[in-house]
This record gives sequence, C-alpha cells and structure tokens, in this order.
Amino acid sequence: MGKVYITGVGFITSIGNHAAAVSENLREMRHGIVQYAPFQKPEVPVKVAAPIRDFNTESLDAEDWLFPARYNIRREYLRGMAPHGVYAYCAMLQAVEDAKLTEADYSNPLTGLYAASAGSPFLLTNHVEKMRKQGVMRCPPLGVVASISGTVNFNLVSQFKIKGASTGFSSACASSAHALGFAYDEIALGRQRRMFVVGAEDGNTESILPFAGMRALSLQTDPSIASRPFDTARDGFVGTGGATVLVLESEEEVERRGAKVYCEVAGWGQASDGHNVAISHPEGAGLRMAIENALKYSETSAESIDYVNAHATSTPIGDLSEARALKAIFGDNPTRPAISSTKALTGHGLSLAGAMEAGFCALAIKEGFMPGSAHITKLDPECEGLNIIRATLPNRPNAVLSNSSGFGGANVCLVLKST
Repeated sequence: MGKVYITGVGFITSIGNHAAAVSENLREMRHGIVQYAPFQKPEVPVKVAAPIRDFNTESLDAEDWLFPARYNIRREYLRGMAPHGVYAYCAMLQAVEDAKLTEADYSNPLTGLYAASAGSPFLLTNHVEKMRKQGVMRCPPLGVVASISGTVNFNLVSQFKIKGASTGFSSACASSAHALGFAYDEIALGRQRRMFVVGAEDGNTESILPFAGMRALSLQTDPSIASRPFDTARDGFVGTGGATVLVLESEEEVERRGAKVYCEVAGWGQASDGHNVAISHPEGAGLRMAIENALKYSETSAESIDYVNAHATSTPIGDLSEARALKAIFGDNPTRPAISSTKALTGHGLSLAGAMEAGFCALAIKEGFMPGSAHITKLDPECEGLNIIRATLPNRPNAVLSNSSGFGGANVCLVLKST
C-alpha cells in the first residue's frame, strides 16, 4: 500500500470562504451561526442556521446568482448547477490553486474525483412543481442534472475534464468521509495517482428544515448556544451548507512535483451499527468498530492519537453514543487524546461534514493547533473522563482521528498524521 497525502484544500463554509479565514476562525473559536432570515416566521419553530456569506443563490434562475468576483463561472456551467454546485466549483478552484496543479496534472486517466451531496431539494421540488402545474416539457433541460444526488460529480468531472475514476457517495452524514476513504484506497492500491474529494450541500430552507420533523434541529433562538456538542443542555443540531475540496496524491506524485503536504492520510475504517434507521447505537458499537478498524489498518495505536475531531452534532442521543464509543477506545485517560466537535462553530454540514472536518484536521496538523469545543456550559456527566477541550490548544497533533456517522448506522473513521 502506497502512502497518500493531502496537498491542496478549498473551503466555502459558514466560518470562512478560504483556508486562511477558516483556520483563524477555528483557532479563535468564532462560529458562523445566525438567526436565519428565512426561518423568522411564526410557523417555523427553528430559528437559526449557519449560512454561507458572500454568495446569493436564492433565485430559481441560476443566472441571477451572485458570488465573489474572483470566480468566473461560465453561463453554460451555471445552467446545470445547484447552489452547492457553485460552492463546490469555487472550492475546487481553490484546491487546484493551493496544490499548484496544472490542467495536465488533473485532466488525465490517473486523476479521479469522488464527491458527496444530497442533491438539491430546493431545485428538485420546484422543478417537479413546475412540471405538474405547467406541463412536462416546461422542465428546464438541465433540471435533472442540476438537482439530483450526484449533481456535484456530474458537473465537476465535466467542467474540469476529469478522466480518471469518478462517482458519488450516499451514506447521509458519512458520505464525504466515505468518499475520502475510498479515494485513499484508489491511490494506495496504485489505481490512481491523484484524487479530488468533494463534499457539498445547499444549506438552505429545503435542505435543513425537513430535519425539524425528526426533532433533530435545535430550537434555540440564541446562535451562541444553539450548537453545543457534549453540553448537558444540547437540543439538536444547526444546519449548514457549503463545500470542501481536498486534493489527495500519491507519494510518487508529491515527490515528482515537489508538492507541499498538509498531512498524510494514513488509513481509514468503517462499520455499521445494524441497529436503527435513524438513531445511533446507544453504546456506539458501530463507531467503536470503525475506529478500531481505522487504527488497525493505519497501523496506529490508540495511545498515539493526539486529537479526535468528533462527529458530535449536538443531538442528545448521537453525542452520547459517540462519547461511549470514545470511552471504549481510549478508556478513562484524563489527558489523551484531546477531543472537540467543530460543529459547535460550523453547524452540521450533513454529507459535507466528513470532508470539511478532515480539511479542518489537515489545517490543524499543518499549522499546529487543536480547535476547542465551543459553547459548553455544563459538560454532560456521561462525557466525564474524556479530554474534551474547551479552548484551542497551540499544539501540533501528530496523529488525528476524524469521525463521521450517518443514517442507518454508517460509521467512518479517518486517520491523518503529520509528516
């Protein structure tokens, strides 16, 4: 198995639209949660979200969308894109630039792209409604590719002339972590030299509010306490969208190009709860097994892990399940590893979360810090014995775990290491 490295990152997130801003806000523990204007209606019980700044994708006509001037997206591209397709395109440009890739580097049979998103409920519901009210032939010609699951990989593969392996992943909130894990396999097994990993979500009314019916969203009105993983008063997650793109490359490509490296992707593991369609196993059985597999396949001891970026979304059941899994792996060690959930700052990006948080871990390793877990007033007693850090530590983690869990009990754990 060959070594695999992260050599480029791109971010469009609620805490920043480029790596420098994201890094600063992670260090300073500045969140991106607000009272979200579309939710300020009497009939909507949820009031907060973590929106993307400097973009406006509210119109049903993509030609009306607004985005920062540095990005030039051609009209024919926009017609086939969802709002999160715009975010992904911009993050892709950042990642290509960050990794210093030429078109010859990425448009070849040995460079692929794995992506994850839930599609665009915003566009899909409107297209179906238009079809029903105005007739079948009134649907936009590119309405399908712009709105269904897979829209991100459809667009980026064609727009960036990707010729290697490409597909989309669908395992709910574990989706882009799965994409990263299987992208690692492609390179480690010698099938590809380079892979783009993309996670993206709209993060608007149609993609967030349906979770209210599951009683999964926070009903807090104060943005500063709405997302508080591991706190005894947590009451649900805060929705967000955006995009993250990571560039993974083989050791040979890194050496050939003289590329800078954020960190090594040392391995990964996955496992399923086999328990419930929507609720995590109460003892965190599947996540525990995913972590054990990740440690085994990356040849890493539990004792050597310095930092865990927890999946913890701020739901009463999910956080408790993960805490029990982490206790089973690390015991009641009061000092190692440091644990935090960056969802306290960003909100929960759904299928975007795994790639976004792996990107955060790559920044933390390269720049030498461990972000704190914000907004904890009273730690859940079930979390006692875990080193959940409430302030950013100015220490470089040498070995990191990044956890993701999705519907149906899908669990993924990624292992990242300093070089």
